Amino acid sequence: MIHWTILLAAETVAEEGGGGLFDLDATLPLMALQFIILVVLLNIVFYKPLGKALDDRDNYIRTNLTDARERLSKAENLAKQYEQELAETRRQSQAVIATAQEDAKKIAAEKVAEAQREAQAQREQAQQELEQQKQEAMRSLEQQVESLSRQILDKLLGGVSIG
Repeated sequence: MIHWTILLAAETVAEEGGGGLFDLDATLPLMALQFIILVVLLNIVFYKPLGKALDDRDNYIRTNLTDARERLSKAENLAKQYEQELAETRRQSQAVIATAQEDAKKIAAEKVAEAQREAQAQREQAQQELEQQKQEAMRSLEQQVESLSRQILDKLLGGVSIG
């Protein structure tokens, strides 16, 4: 439709033979009408869909940006929560380790004390056995000394005659 109008206007100008740059005949209103029709058609066909696409794109970007901010906030909150839980778990594990170390020290101390008591008991028993053996040896020596003393006395007395 636009092309036919332009051709028709060009034929009209050529037939009239007029011709300045600003000829104020019927071509000027026709050109203005063609320009307005072109603007309306461009607006309907090109600018409104393009503007709608740009608005849709802008809304999509805003929505995604808002969602991303919310997700980032949630992720940061979760990270803080996990860090707190991790710190609490570390404290608990350190407390368990400290308790286990204390228990191990107590058990080791008890075992050492028990071993020392057993060693002391064995020493005392060995000392008692040695004391008994010493007393037995002393009795045996006393008997031997007494026996030897009698023999010596008998020999001395037997060799001396009273007579």
